[in-house]
Amino acid sequence: MSEYRHEYKYICSEQQLTLIANKIQGLLEFDPYVGEDKRYRIRSLYFDDYQDRCLYDNINGNDPREKFRLRIYNYNKTYIRLELKKKEHGKTKKLSCRIDEALCRKMMQGLIVDMDAVDADVYRKFCLWQNTRLLRPKVIVEYDRIPFIYRDGNVRVTFDTNICSASCVEGFLDENIVTRPVMPLGEHILEVKFDELIPDFIYAAVQTERLCQTTYSKYYMCRKYSIAGGNTL
Repeated sequence: MSEYRHEYKYICSEQQLTLIANKIQGLLEFDPYVGEDKRYRIRSLYFDDYQDRCLYDNINGNDPREKFRLRIYNYNKTYIRLELKKKEHGKTKKLSCRIDEALCRKMMQGLIVDMDAVDADVYRKFCLWQNTRLLRPKVIVEYDRIPFIYRDGNVRVTFDTNICSASCVEGFLDENIVTRPVMPLGEHILEVKFDELIPDFIYAAVQTERLCQTTYSKYYMCRKYSIAGGNTL
């Protein structure tokens, strides 16, 4: 994704997700990368600076704002991406590049990496932040994603369930790590992403009674209990 896109997020109950899924399954198709169970496991390692500027930018709703993360799918260590997610005027943009496992392990340890290791602007910006803002790994965010797509309008509707966090950043590439849920039992996140316009029939399909839109990111949700020795923000 190279252009800014709309991204709407909603907190949903299990019942609401089931209702929405029943409505959109005949309208959208599953992402081709899902497994037989029509989902994949996402794990991200988020970075922040010594002032936790990315976290407080999110809390305060600062615009623009951006943050770095490493991401893997289904614990696959052969496909690792460094991503920069940017938010501006209510829209989001994601820049990314692939990195290898050796480089990933250095980043996980908070070690300064060689700027020439990857020929990508997003990687060079990460290196710059490492040196000027003391960027370091902060928290792991993990969840199951059920993704739907509508190709004609470049629309994605995703159900993110079992959202949890882990503070053992050094275990990012390990399959089994200790995690903790970050949302009340039975609560999940619905995300709707699109370019300029969302087709009316998709918008209508994802609407349900008492749907609660949220501006907080999963990064915020997973970090808010780890600041100041476990106190909430």
